[in-house]
Order: sequence, then C-alpha cells, then structure tokens
Amino acid sequence: MSLKIRLARGGAKKRPFYSIVVADSRNPRDGRFIEKVGTYNPILKSDDPNRVLLKLDRIQDWMKKGALPTDRVARFLDQAGVMKRETRNNPNKAQPGKKMQERAAAEAAASAPAEGAPEA
Repeated sequence: MSLKIRLARGGAKKRPFYSIVVADSRNPRDGRFIEKVGTYNPILKSDDPNRVLLKLDRIQDWMKKGALPTDRVARFLDQAGVMKRETRNNPNKAQPGKKMQERAAAEAAASAPAEGAPEA
C-alpha cells in the first residue's frame, strides 16, 4: 500500500479549504483517508499562523512508516523545518515553444536580407 500525505479539498465554491491527510494513493483526492494530520486555508494571509496547521509528531510518525508527501505538502513541511525539499530547476521553462521559435527564425530570416539590401 502506497501512502501519501496530501491535500483533500473541502469548503464551498470559490472558498477552498484543505485538510492535510494520510491516504492510500489509489483513493480519490477527497475520498477515504486514514488520518487527518493538518489543515491549510489559502484564503488567510500568508503570514497568518492559522493558514497552515500541522500535527508534526503524527506526520513524522507516518513518514517513518513510508508515507511520502506530495509537492505542496513537502513545501509546508520544509517551511516548518521537518524535512528538506529539493529545489527544482527547469532551465527550459522560459524558452518559447517550437512554433514560436520557428516564427522567430522565419522573421529573422526575412528581415536580414531586407536590411542588407542598399536603398536606391
């Protein structure tokens, strides 16, 4: 059984509220879970102490049993100092897509001969 520490959405429409739960990875996001280990309220300000509430002792216990946190929960645990989250590096993210690169190359090729031609 693959255990995950992940977010389960609750709250009303346009007013999200998340429970941080330990669940089998095969269960639906908002479905059956084993234990609730915290809450996350994204509507509160980022410096509000009630924005993220964690039961750190229970989370550490589940992690010792093999539960893996999702990326968002790993960020919360990194802020709390429980675990170190690896920073991701994607240098190609800022690159334009294939079609945009082709258009830019075509524009550069079309404007290069026009600039090199002498005016009469």
